[in-house]
Amino acid sequence: MPVEMSGRFPRYTEYDPAVPVWCVTPGEGRAFHRFFDTSPISPSGRFIVFTRMPAEDRLPEPGEAAEVVVVSLTTGEEAVVAETRGWDTQLGAQAQWGADDTELFFNDMAPATWRPFGVRLDPLTGRWSKLDGTVYMVSRDGRTAASPCLLRAGLTQAGYGVVAPPEHVPRNHGAADDDGVCVTDTRTGQCRLLASFARIVEEAEPRLDPAAYAGGTFYGAHVKWTRDGRRLMLVLRWLPDDGGPRNAHVVTMNADGSAIHIAISADQWDKGGHHPDWCPDGEHVMMNLKLDGHTLRLVRARTDGTGLATMTDAVLGSGHPSLHPNGRHVIADSYPGEPVAFGDGTTPIRLIDLAEGTATDLVRIRTVPPVSGPNNELRVDPHPAWDRAYRRVAFNACPDGTRRVYVADLSSLLDA
Repeated sequence: MPVEMSGRFPRYTEYDPAVPVWCVTPGEGRAFHRFFDTSPISPSGRFIVFTRMPAEDRLPEPGEAAEVVVVSLTTGEEAVVAETRGWDTQLGAQAQWGADDTELFFNDMAPATWRPFGVRLDPLTGRWSKLDGTVYMVSRDGRTAASPCLLRAGLTQAGYGVVAPPEHVPRNHGAADDDGVCVTDTRTGQCRLLASFARIVEEAEPRLDPAAYAGGTFYGAHVKWTRDGRRLMLVLRWLPDDGGPRNAHVVTMNADGSAIHIAISADQWDKGGHHPDWCPDGEHVMMNLKLDGHTLRLVRARTDGTGLATMTDAVLGSGHPSLHPNGRHVIADSYPGEPVAFGDGTTPIRLIDLAEGTATDLVRIRTVPPVSGPNNELRVDPHPAWDRAYRRVAFNACPDGTRRVYVADLSSLLDA
């Protein structure tokens, strides 16, 4: 049964949204949900989780605590379920759900050691356990957390990972054999290195040219499970020693670390593009990419990189796109500087119909904050994310100057 939204949540009505939209964090603000590939809405649809940062007009200090907050969508009641020092300004504490509403995962960090770790919490009872590894993305069955090194994540992109003193951030050289994709059994808490960068670079097909990457270092960025947990995606970044521009490959592998492939190569990505994600079938990846070097489109390829092609030539790509399981509809946002944005600090939440070759601006809302940070670390990315029923979408925005989380109900359009 659909969850009826609490009357405590104010409706967002500016610019006449095409669907019902509620602000689910109407209180003190400073609230944002994680990313576009996991939903902050719980599996039952009854709750939503987000990170509340202590301040949004400055960067966080190492050891400064944020809050993990759960809100009931049916009553509007809000509960701070944990404090965390394992967070940063873009993806927060990576708070996300497991198999059901009794499994909430996020990261923490003890300043005594500056080692981040994952937490598994039942927000209904308060019962919790510590994980040896960190949480970037948890499989939908709640059994396995996958993650790159969150201490190193900020070396390739400011605002991601966890905030620690620079002297406690390890550095790699070349393709490290002690860093890569780690997985944690959430029942036992035990963590292991599934695939090192050394093995990924050595085994990936098509082969990477060792000479081309001799003068730089590999790091891990986004790690993503397929819906069925059979495969993992890694954004493998390379930073040249001379300080030149980074590049990145989209790497896929089986859940056991076998069958490593380059699905989107750095040569392709360097033409212009961003934000790869899994297609719901687990057999394809998708992202925004300028295949022709000029125009950003939605593209799709098989896990081994074959069959790379546009998903539609009729609609521009933008923001953080993800595909509905019906294979027809894509939800996406936009960066303020992209052509589909409005040029005044407001950006759209878009519903792209691949079958019709159309895009509908469902919501227009301000996403440019008063303070963006020295390297844009404090920007507000909407990160629109489907709920598990694929009827509602949660997203971030800041129409009144502070970060807030919103929920849009797309049922009327998807059921039409």
